[in-house]
Amino acid sequence: MSEPSASPAASAPIGPLADLADRLPPRGSILGLDLGTKTIGVATCDPDRRLATVVETVWRTKFTADAQRVLALAGERRAIAFVLGLPLNMDGTEGPRAQATRAFARNFAKLTSLPIALWDERLSTAAVERALISADVSRAKRAQVVDQHAAAFILQGALDFLDRRSHAENERGFSPEA
Repeated sequence: MSEPSASPAASAPIGPLADLADRLPPRGSILGLDLGTKTIGVATCDPDRRLATVVETVWRTKFTADAQRVLALAGERRAIAFVLGLPLNMDGTEGPRAQATRAFARNFAKLTSLPIALWDERLSTAAVERALISADVSRAKRAQVVDQHAAAFILQGALDFLDRRSHAENERGFSPEA
C-alpha cells in the first residue's frame, strides 16, 4: 500500500460517499475529518471498516501545515480514503460552512490522490456533546475532545453506510469483481 501522495500531480476525486464507494478497495482504513474553523477532528477505522476511533485534534494554523499533518496521519495509518463531514443546513441546503468544507476538499485534493468523500454531518457535534455530557465529561475535557469524537461519529456513519450498501449488493448477488 503506498503512502498518500503529496505531489503536485496528485488530484483526488471528490464527491458524495455514495458516488465514490465503488472506487474504494474492499479493505483499508479511512480517515474521517470534522473540519472546524479552529480545529480539525481526526478519526480512523480498522482495515475491515467496522469501528471508527478517535485519533487527535489538529489545531488549525495555515492550510499547508494542517494538510501536511492530516496527510502524515493518513500515511501512518495507511489510509485509502478520507471522509469529510459536510455541514449541511437542517433543510439540506449548503451554507458558508459547507462551502468552506468544499474549498478545503478542493485544495486538499491537489495534495493527495486518495478519494475524498463528503458525508452529511448534520447534528454530529450536538450528538457527541450530548453523549459526552451524559458520560459526565467536564466542560474543559469536552472542549479538547469534541472535534475528534465528532470525526469518529461522522466516520462511523459513513462506515455503516458502506456496510449496508455492501450487504444490499451481496443480497442481490452483485459482485464488484465480476
